[in-house]
Amino acid sequence: MTLWLLTLAGLLGLCVGSFLNVCIYRLPLEKSLLWPASQCPICAQPLNWFDNVPVVAWLALGGRCRSCKTRISGVYPFVEALTGVMFVWATWQYGVDWLLASRLLFGCALVVLFFIDLEHRILPNVITIPGTVIGFLFSFVTPPGWVSSLVGLVVGGLIPLAVAEIYYRVRRIEGLGMGDVKMLALIGAFLGWRHVLLTLMVASLLGSLVGLPLAIRKRDMKASMPFGTFLAIAAVVAATAGDTMIAWYLSFYRWR
Repeated sequence: MTLWLLTLAGLLGLCVGSFLNVCIYRLPLEKSLLWPASQCPICAQPLNWFDNVPVVAWLALGGRCRSCKTRISGVYPFVEALTGVMFVWATWQYGVDWLLASRLLFGCALVVLFFIDLEHRILPNVITIPGTVIGFLFSFVTPPGWVSSLVGLVVGGLIPLAVAEIYYRVRRIEGLGMGDVKMLALIGAFLGWRHVLLTLMVASLLGSLVGLPLAIRKRDMKASMPFGTFLAIAAVVAATAGDTMIAWYLSFYRWR
């Protein structure tokens, strides 16, 4: 893997990260991703092209709008830098291959879903539904293969849906939103049935570790948690270390 290719991947990732910021900001507001051009959300001043340079522009402006001096969230450069690192790592890990394209699209979807759910508690259908279809189509030319992908999207969607339905009938409270179910179907389509189950287990553990102390502090055991953010983290764990984790777990059940 040559240095220039990794550098190119990083620069492309920074630019893609800038677009992901547009998605994160506009999708919950149901605004067009293409029009109008980028502008300050406070003073509506259109941004110059050099104010859109990923990370560098935010640093040069001191994290403030050039026009009205309103503070610009640090989430913007963080998403750009995160996406740039993701592109470099994935290119180094997978090389120029169909699997690289699959993992990058999957990673970009997770980044958008993570930050939207974290702030707005929603997981837009415009990401989850097309993403599930794309993940399944990729499975014909990449791991985990179309059979595992098909089972994964079904398992990822049906099992949580069944659990949510049972929970609702017993408690009369919605414990899992349909957005989470669709996101699990997306994860299953990209990673396969074994890794979507691992994702659900890891996300549930993370949600418990974070959510229970928070609920106790707020004295509200019904406090809602952005489960999609935990699913995104868990899906990254499953995609990068899932095979090792599953092999380690299964080793306890092998005959010695």
